[in-house]
Amino acid sequence: MSANRLDQVYAAIDAANAADPQMVDVGGKLVPAALIYGERMTATLEKFQPEASEELKIAIRGQHIERFSIPRETYPAGKAGYYRWRNELKKRHAERLAEIMTPLGYSAEAIARVGAIVRKEGVKTDPDAQTLEDVASLVFLAYELNAFLDKYPYPAEKLADILAKTWRKMSEKGHEAALALHPPKAVVDLLHQGLAALDAAS
Repeated sequence: MSANRLDQVYAAIDAANAADPQMVDVGGKLVPAALIYGERMTATLEKFQPEASEELKIAIRGQHIERFSIPRETYPAGKAGYYRWRNELKKRHAERLAEIMTPLGYSAEAIARVGAIVRKEGVKTDPDAQTLEDVASLVFLAYELNAFLDKYPYPAEKLADILAKTWRKMSEKGHEAALALHPPKAVVDLLHQGLAALDAAS
């Protein structure tokens, strides 16, 4: 792995994400949301799977590259519109990463591999796609959950369902890492409530 080349990819992803107009407070400093998200994804991956391949590292850093350029509001409300939006995002993220990797001399195979991970193709059979799912879930739980709860004051049942569905996306290794975050008892109780409801409905 060429550390210098990987650093160039990271720098290009970060430059693109620095254009995010949404700012978040990080230690009293306002930072573009997409920029800090990519940095947190990388930091979480380094702890969760330090032996990750270069392709996985790129997919992790660029999972949401320029996500802000395709707002949710540009698609119809409801589940159908949501899934159309998500699929377009995955396609666009893969294309942008290919645009960054190609001039740096990455092989077609490496570029295709990054695209497949970002699109989460075969998430239940591809370990790298599952790792991306785990890392994204860990970033949500560690850094974004409190802000999410403040922004969306859902009833307890809805929050329990969201937590349970996030948990179900994760691997056993992901579960262990999530519990190591020592979530508040209230969050754990909601998770158990949501999992019980999913089991009852299945």
